[in-house]
Amino acid sequence: MNKEIIILSITWIILTIMLILFVPRNKVREAIIIFFFKHFLTWILGLTVVQFGLIEYPVRSFASATKTSFDFEFFFYPAICVIFNLHYPEEKSRVRVFMHYFYYCSIMTILEAIVEKHTYILIYIHWTWYITWITLFITFYLSRKFYVWYFRKGIGDSNANRF
Repeated sequence: MNKEIIILSITWIILTIMLILFVPRNKVREAIIIFFFKHFLTWILGLTVVQFGLIEYPVRSFASATKTSFDFEFFFYPAICVIFNLHYPEEKSRVRVFMHYFYYCSIMTILEAIVEKHTYILIYIHWTWYITWITLFITFYLSRKFYVWYFRKGIGDSNANRF
């Protein structure tokens, strides 16, 4: 097994454990909605970026099905977004909220840049780390807005969905 497969496998295991540990039982429904919304965003963006030749994923799961990274777009980014949203600093200062975005985007960008530099999982062609940071920020922001909208009183409430 090459190092790329090992890294992807370890990341799947770590993120699965993180979801189990950091998603409270009473928030599983919310986690699923967040996961699928972020998945929707990243899958479309990931396919677009690959089709325009901005990023290449030489080592990936389901290589004959898609040229984008199933691992990144389908699981890694959405899983982290679940944790981001469920541990969002509600009713805190704008600085604290910005730092929440800043930490998540920065850590993910640093990890992605390390992967890009030292493995064949990801290759930037016409892409840079700061574009990754900006797109992560935007997709986290959109997922947060969707989450707040969807779970505002009455929309995501199970009693409101009864006919």
